[in-house]
Amino acid sequence: MTRRDDLLIGLDIGTTKICAVVAERTENGVEIVGIGTHPSHGLRKGVVVDIDSTVRSIKHAVEEAEMMADCEITSVYAGIAGGHIRGFNSHGVVAVKDGEVSNHDIKRVIDAAKAVAIPMDREVIHVIPQEFIIDEQDGIREPLGMHGVRLESHVHIVTAAVTSAQNIVKCANQAGLNVQDIVLEPLASAQAVLGDDERDLGVCMIDIGGGTTDIAVFAEGSIKTTAVLALGGYHLSNDIAVGLRTPFEEAERIKKKFGMASARYLSSDDVLTVPSVGGRKPREISRKILCEIIEPRVEEILSLARQEIAKAGLEGDIPSGVVLTGGASALDGIGELAEEIFESPVRLGMPTRVGGLQDVVRNPMYATGVGLVQFGFGQRPEPASRFRIRDDSIFGRVKQRMRDWFYTDFVE
Repeated sequence: MTRRDDLLIGLDIGTTKICAVVAERTENGVEIVGIGTHPSHGLRKGVVVDIDSTVRSIKHAVEEAEMMADCEITSVYAGIAGGHIRGFNSHGVVAVKDGEVSNHDIKRVIDAAKAVAIPMDREVIHVIPQEFIIDEQDGIREPLGMHGVRLESHVHIVTAAVTSAQNIVKCANQAGLNVQDIVLEPLASAQAVLGDDERDLGVCMIDIGGGTTDIAVFAEGSIKTTAVLALGGYHLSNDIAVGLRTPFEEAERIKKKFGMASARYLSSDDVLTVPSVGGRKPREISRKILCEIIEPRVEEILSLARQEIAKAGLEGDIPSGVVLTGGASALDGIGELAEEIFESPVRLGMPTRVGGLQDVVRNPMYATGVGLVQFGFGQRPEPASRFRIRDDSIFGRVKQRMRDWFYTDFVE
């Protein structure tokens, strides 16, 4: 296997699966050349709880991706999620020097917006500009070079538990990988599945993963709010395992093969065979009973997502509707149920704007992995900036890069 510097690797460290996506840089974007997946052992609700198990799962996924892409993987863009993620909006104001907005002015106003009190156990991972205002003229996306005396910025700040970010970097390092950046998973998924027209008009993306449900709302081309719910497909499978008294692995299989988000969408009342625990004989149950177990949990997840949007005051700002993605969004009937709950149009989000193995990654479960490589494509290639947490100053460098990544669009 050869080591190549033109490759981008996204590492989606999820609760139920680890996914490594390998892509090549091209003039037109990225081309997917390799994918590796492996069941995830060692995470709970998106947070690492067993480092050794997580490292083994990462190694298996990376090895599979290396074989498909015929390359050696040394550095990755890693995703982060979990119930510890918090997002909020902030505002900054500065006086414009020399009457014309410069790069330095943009940096100062964003620094002013992120100068908020944050608990010692939390760290800023993203500061994302929403809009700039010059002398009360709002809606400005690119202020560089404009004339004015007063510059304001509205930004969205995302914070995470310091220990959770450290553990992700540590697991990747122990698997022999450098981490080039840590990216919030709903932002990565949005990068892969949302169109520019949806972002401009207003859209809510809901990524229903294994252990978490990630929410991101966009309007007027920028992020408005983010949230993470500690519920996902794992909880659906667990409900089935408990309700039908069957092993968890069988519950997962039954969910994927026979599950529906609501019993009312069943075309027929089929019967399925359910293995039992403790050596008991398998039983036959109605498919309707299975769906009646699934439906309350799906309703809970979608209702909580709507509550998060309402809490942010954005229910009227998503005329494009809702985009569902993530592995659990493939559940039959979930789109129809979501339309009832949100009273808005709903579609299934598939990764787009990629070449190569696009037919393979055209699945909601790959949204985060593909989004991570697309995020990496938008960054400047800086091989010297790769880092490892065992270096003394490493986490300080991690934090600084996570704070500075957004400057690329505005400073250059």
